[in-house]
Amino acid sequence: MMVADEPNKPNSKLTALSVRICVCGDEGTGKSSLITSLVKDVFVTNKIQPVLPQITVPPRTSTTGMALNVTTTIVDTSALPQERTNLNKEIRKCSVIMLVYADHYSYERIALFWLPHFRSLGVNVPIVLCANKSDLAANGTTKQVFEDEMLPVMAEFKEVDSCIRTSARAHQHINEAFYLCQKAVTDPIAPLFDPKDWSLKPACVSALGRIFHLCDQDQDGYLSDDEIQKLQTRCFGKPLSLSDLENMKETLSRQSSEAVTENGITHFGLVLLNKLFVDRGQHETTWLILRTFHYNNSLSLESRYAFPKFEVPANCSAELSPAGYRYFFDLFLLHDKDNDGGLSPTELSSVFFPTPGLPSSWSDDSSSFPSSTVRNEVNHITLQGWLAQWSMTTFFSPKTTLAYLAYLGYDPPDHNTTSALQLTKTRKRNLRGRKRPAKTERNVLFAYLLGPSGAGKSALLDAFLSRPFSPTYHPTIKARTAVNTVELPGGKQCTLILEELGELEPAILENASKLSAADLVVYTYDSSDPDSFAYLPQLRSQHPHLDTMPSIFIALKADMDKSTQRGDMQPEEYTASLGLNKPLYVSAMWDSISELFVNLAEAALWPANGLPAEKREAADERDWQAWWIAGGAVAVVAAAALGIWRRVGKERLID
Repeated sequence: MMVADEPNKPNSKLTALSVRICVCGDEGTGKSSLITSLVKDVFVTNKIQPVLPQITVPPRTSTTGMALNVTTTIVDTSALPQERTNLNKEIRKCSVIMLVYADHYSYERIALFWLPHFRSLGVNVPIVLCANKSDLAANGTTKQVFEDEMLPVMAEFKEVDSCIRTSARAHQHINEAFYLCQKAVTDPIAPLFDPKDWSLKPACVSALGRIFHLCDQDQDGYLSDDEIQKLQTRCFGKPLSLSDLENMKETLSRQSSEAVTENGITHFGLVLLNKLFVDRGQHETTWLILRTFHYNNSLSLESRYAFPKFEVPANCSAELSPAGYRYFFDLFLLHDKDNDGGLSPTELSSVFFPTPGLPSSWSDDSSSFPSSTVRNEVNHITLQGWLAQWSMTTFFSPKTTLAYLAYLGYDPPDHNTTSALQLTKTRKRNLRGRKRPAKTERNVLFAYLLGPSGAGKSALLDAFLSRPFSPTYHPTIKARTAVNTVELPGGKQCTLILEELGELEPAILENASKLSAADLVVYTYDSSDPDSFAYLPQLRSQHPHLDTMPSIFIALKADMDKSTQRGDMQPEEYTASLGLNKPLYVSAMWDSISELFVNLAEAALWPANGLPAEKREAADERDWQAWWIAGGAVAVVAAAALGIWRRVGKERLID
C-alpha cells in the first residue's frame, strides 16, 4: 500500500496549523483527567482542579502519537449551568470538539442535550465522541459499545467525525483520542466519505479522477508500475518496494476484478485504493495525495495555486514565457494520439478532462473556438492554432491562463504557475529622438479592423486563418476575433490578433481603455465600391482620439476593377494629408495575402511610423524639448563644477 514517511503525521506538505480542541461533557465524565493524562503521560491519582487552565502544545514538541506539525490548544470546560456563558464562548472559538461521556446517563445526554446544543450555537466543527472510563467492566466490550452506542449517534448526527474508547486511569488511547481531534481538522473525513452510502463522495471521486488523468502520462487509461511509483514518490517522498507494489495490486485485485489489469491500475482501482484507506481510518493518506495536487478541505484547488496574484501594469501586456509555451506544446503532443497534427473533438475532451471545460472566453461570441484559430482540412485545431489560442487568452485574460495551467497540472518546483507567464516592457508609441522610432517589445500584437459593411473584413480574417474564400456575403453582427502566428523577416515569429468589431464598433471606439489596448488600427475599404472609402474619414472625424492610434489603410478586393472614390479626397490624397503611407491594395483571393499580415505585424511593432505626421512632430518636439532641458541642466552642473575646481586650484596655489 502507499505509505508516508510518518504514518501518524498529517500532511507534511502543509505549513504548521493551529488546532483548538474544546473538551466538553457532563460533570464527572473524566474530561480533566484525560487532559492531565495526556500532559503527564500517566494517570494522576491526586485530586485535580475542576477545570484545568488552557494548555498549548507547540509544533514538533507534541506527546508521542500526536501530530508533529500542529500547534494544539486544549481547553477544558465545565457543564455547570453558571458556566454556560463561558462554555458557549469556548465552543464558538474552537476548531474541533471532544465530547466525553462515561456512563448511561451521560451517554443519553449526548443526543438529548449536547449535540442539539452545539447546533443551536450555529457552530460547524467536527466532533470526536469519546467513551471514557473503559476500564470499568460494566461498560462492555469495545465492539459492543461501538455498535450499540456510537454508531446510532454517528448515523443521526453527521457532525460526529469519529469515536473512540479511552481510559484515563488505565492510560488507554489517550494520545489517539487527541490525535483524532487533530486529524478531524487537518484531515477531515467529512469531505471524503459518505457514511450513509459507505462510499467516497462524488467530489472526492472527481478529484481522484483528475489526479489519475494527470498521472497517466501516456494517456492509455491505466497507471503503469512506473506511473504508480512516480505518484508515490511525488506524494510520499520515496518509491514503493517491489513487494509493497505487488501487495497493493493483489489487495485491489481481491477487492475487484476491475481495479487492476495487465496494463496497470484503472481509475476505479485508484478510487478503490483510497476507499480502503478511509475504511481503515487512514484517510490522512488520501488527504496527502489530494494536497500534493493542491486540493483544499473543500476539495477545490487552492486559491494561491489556481488564482495567484498577477497584475499587468498599464501599457504592458502578458505573454506566455518559454516555460508556458513548452508546457502547452507538450500537452498538445501528448493528446494528439493519432499524430495527425490536429486535436480532434475527442482529443480536445481528453485535454480538458481535468478542467471545468473550455474557458468561457473561448466560447463567447467573438472567439467562438475553434473557429478563431488555425485548423487543418478536417477542422481539427493544429499545433500552431493551439499555441496561438493560448497566446491570445494570455493577452486578454492572463488569470484565465493561470487558472487553466493549474487545472491542467502545470506544477513547477516552486508551485508558482506565474512562471509560465511573463510581462512585456512598457509600450511606447512616440518617437525616441530623431534617429529611430520606439519599437514595441512584444511577441503578441493586437489590431482592430475598422471599415464599412461589405468592405471584406470577414474575408480578410478567413484568409488570415488560411480558410477558403467564400463568395457568399454574411454581414458581421457580433464581434469576431482571429489569431495566428506571423513570420517576420529574419525568421522571428510573433502572434497577431485581429478583431472585427461588428455592431460593437461604436462602443469600442468610445471606450478609451478598450481602444488603447490595441497596438494598431487597420482601416479597410472596398476599392471597387466608390462609396466605401468615405466611411473612414467620417469615422475618424467622429472619434478624434483615433489620431493617437497607430494606423494603416488597406484597400480590399483589389482583384476587382478599381473605382474612383466619391468624396473630397481620394484615399491616396487623404493618407498623404495625414503623413501616412498610401493604402495597400490586396485581395483575399491572392496567394500573396500573407504578406499583408507581415506588414500589419511590422506596423504594430513600429507604432510611431503609423501615427499621423502632426502627432509624430508633436512627439518629436516633446522629446527634443526634454533633451534640451536635460542637456541644459547637465551644462549648468558641469559649469558649476568647473568653477569650483578652478577656485579650489587657485587656493591651493596660494597656500
